[in-house]
Amino acid sequence: MTRTITKVGNSPGLMLDAALMELAHLKVGDQVSITLHEGGSLMLTPLRDVIAPDQAAATTQRLIARNSELFRRLA
Repeated sequence: MTRTITKVGNSPGLMLDAALMELAHLKVGDQVSITLHEGGSLMLTPLRDVIAPDQAAATTQRLIARNSELFRRLA
């Protein structure tokens, strides 16, 4: 896939089309980390929210409590 760097305001910019944004699960306003590799390669990595361990444990406990009868029958 080839793209051309264009002028966006006073800065250079790279436009990403809707199909690429959808494939990468990106939307306007998302943050990405940009990594520069040897030889000039750039890698864009979406920054996603990560659930904290204590929040994951609390959510798991609520899920188990809410569905305990179902889990009992499945066991």
